[in-house]
Amino acid sequence: MSVGSVSLNLIINFCGLQSQSTSVRCFLFPQMASAVADRAIGAIVGSAVADAAAQPLHWVYDLQKLKGILAQDSNPEFRSESANPFYRRKTGEQSCYGDQAYVLLESLSECRGLNVEDLKKRTMKFFGPGSEYDTPINDPYRDKTGPRPQLPIEGPWRQSSLKSFIKNMDAGKEETGCETDCQIDGVAKLAPVVAFYAGQPDMLEKVEQAVRVTQNSDECVAETLAAARFLEHFILNGPDPGALDAVLNQLNDPKRKQPQDLDKAVVGHIHQVKEHLSRTPQEIIPTVFPNT
Repeated sequence: MSVGSVSLNLIINFCGLQSQSTSVRCFLFPQMASAVADRAIGAIVGSAVADAAAQPLHWVYDLQKLKGILAQDSNPEFRSESANPFYRRKTGEQSCYGDQAYVLLESLSECRGLNVEDLKKRTMKFFGPGSEYDTPINDPYRDKTGPRPQLPIEGPWRQSSLKSFIKNMDAGKEETGCETDCQIDGVAKLAPVVAFYAGQPDMLEKVEQAVRVTQNSDECVAETLAAARFLEHFILNGPDPGALDAVLNQLNDPKRKQPQDLDKAVVGHIHQVKEHLSRTPQEIIPTVFPNT
């Protein structure tokens, strides 16, 4: 899905701007200031643009190679030539993460809120059999003992959580999320659901439900809920140098909403980030944050 495909009409429909009916449930509540609504929409658009901008350099794990690329151009957003070692898509198209955000946005828009069963169906249609993602190398049932595939492939990459999701759907399981995958899917696709429910008491509950559709992992959920707290804070308050402390206060509150067993570990990671705010990413990756 390209950035242009995240159409203005879809976002308008999502926001409920096309209807003045009070019976239509939308996230632009009368009491929500226009600046807050603008930030909510900006989170969705910004997420899609950022994903497309980074897609040509997605999954470049070789830091020396990445340094060489950045030495050629210190502003590599929307790089015309893909350096992705796993898959190649046209510049401007989404990664597998951005496409998941699009599907979530579409489902929220059409259902006027989170409908888990609808989200499952749309995810299966977008990433499942007959889709652009349905290629031999992306086959969730591919025999791993066969010849190693030639990389990069032309077209999008269906990563492990989506493969597990498809297999769980095929098996008729109610819980469709992958229990072992701990990649960044949840955080990368959360903008639409946080934008929709920002300021509402069930926001975190809805985020967890959306995440577990493809990632039924407590670690993923805890990390994504923390990210959702940050995004909601910025949507509701705008730029705030005290955002880290605000979220830490939430996570340390024994009466916090949607508590997770791993919240204490997440708090530790956030404190670690605070300790290194004055340093550049190049200085702390991979010395401080090796699994980044």
